[in-house]
Amino acid sequence: MIQVKIYNLEGKETGTYDLSEEIFGVEYKKEVVHQVVVAQLANKRQGTKSTLTRAEVKGGGIKPYRQKGTGRARQGSIRAPQWRKGGVVFAPKPRDFSKKVNKKMKEAALKMALSEKLRAGEFIIVDEFNLAEPKTKLVAQALKNLNIEGKTLLLTDGDSQTVVRAARNIEGVSILDAKLVSVYDLVSNGKCLLTVEAVKAIVEVIG
Repeated sequence: MIQVKIYNLEGKETGTYDLSEEIFGVEYKKEVVHQVVVAQLANKRQGTKSTLTRAEVKGGGIKPYRQKGTGRARQGSIRAPQWRKGGVVFAPKPRDFSKKVNKKMKEAALKMALSEKLRAGEFIIVDEFNLAEPKTKLVAQALKNLNIEGKTLLLTDGDSQTVVRAARNIEGVSILDAKLVSVYDLVSNGKCLLTVEAVKAIVEVIG
């Protein structure tokens, strides 16, 4: 087991917590993490963009002017790409950008990302987000007490509307349910702040 410190929102140490080495002590392989992140970003792409080629633009069936004798370049249609309102060369069409990644690779990459966060000292666990009211200044002060700056991933343990409302206006802070955390969420942010219950939720999801 890996023993880590637990803090309160005042930045004071309140105890320790044991993390499983099978989840938080995994060797980091950037090739695996990279493949999963690329797949996750690709799967977010809608692939719905579409423009018309010269064959799909209405009109232009008649030759705009005679072939010779005008002194101008020969033209066959006013819907050719060089004309205003003409078709698009190599027009983008709807396509599926999704990439398949097997379940074992996803799970392995998530464990690697969590382990790397812990090794880098960017995995900060607090006992609970006990906010008296949904005030942004309370969360901002807590982050200051814990020496957290820059892009931060705040993982909640489900029904935490008070925390969400209090933290959503802080620049650089992303809020997410711990059960929904992905590899991309972890690698694209700096420090990761979460509660003991959120850690349990992650462990439960990974299984």
